[in-house]
Amino acid sequence: MTTIDRIAHPVMRPARVVAAYVEEARAECLRYLRNPGFLLPTLLFPSVFYLMFGVFLGHANGPDAPKYLLASYGTFGVMAPGLFGFGVSLALERDTGLLTLKRALPMPPGAYLLGKMCMALLVVAIVAIIMLCLALFLGGVHLPPSRIATFFVLEVLGVLPFAALGLFIATLVKGQGAPGVVNLVYLPMAFLSGLWFPLSIMPGFLQAIAPLWPAYHLNRLALGAVGLGDGVVWTHVAALAGYTVAFVLIAARRLRRHG
Repeated sequence: MTTIDRIAHPVMRPARVVAAYVEEARAECLRYLRNPGFLLPTLLFPSVFYLMFGVFLGHANGPDAPKYLLASYGTFGVMAPGLFGFGVSLALERDTGLLTLKRALPMPPGAYLLGKMCMALLVVAIVAIIMLCLALFLGGVHLPPSRIATFFVLEVLGVLPFAALGLFIATLVKGQGAPGVVNLVYLPMAFLSGLWFPLSIMPGFLQAIAPLWPAYHLNRLALGAVGLGDGVVWTHVAALAGYTVAFVLIAARRLRRHG
């Protein structure tokens, strides 16, 4: 490579590349942790719902109700950081030109999205810890350490398909319309996936379309993690992986075309 090529195409040393990724992730996590408008609803909605229906009213619906609702509301808590953290914020940042500015900065191309992903993983980890503490110390749920660890890891990694879906939504809508569109996906998906009411009491056609939603598959895995599953694992894992890859590929293509 000639001197002119090196000036035109500067190459960052590996240590600086790693530092750029770390710094972007740190900045993104701090930005959202300091934003109560995002953080408080994300943390409070699933925990308050579980406190009301899983702790105070849980045992009235059967001995396994607190455990069942831990899985359901845990899945509900996983959805928001991915959908809102990507779907709303990325749409707003596209409109304001921040995404264009990020692309112009001397930073690795993937650092921006990786930073948002680290933010979503961190928030979901906090949600999972809160839910587990409520279930174990207030809800009377008894789980061995292996199941506690499995549930926690599942919840943290479960944000990936919802982050991918949020990324896809952000490529379709403007910033001002993003919150409404995300809510139109977020709340119906939670209902139709059986997170608020068992699918067994829903009409047959709703039960039939439930597997179309990623929340359904994550909820089935969460039920298995707490000991209430049907034994099917890899089908749900494959479905979630397929959703994640498909949404990321489509969103990446749209971002390359439309910015």
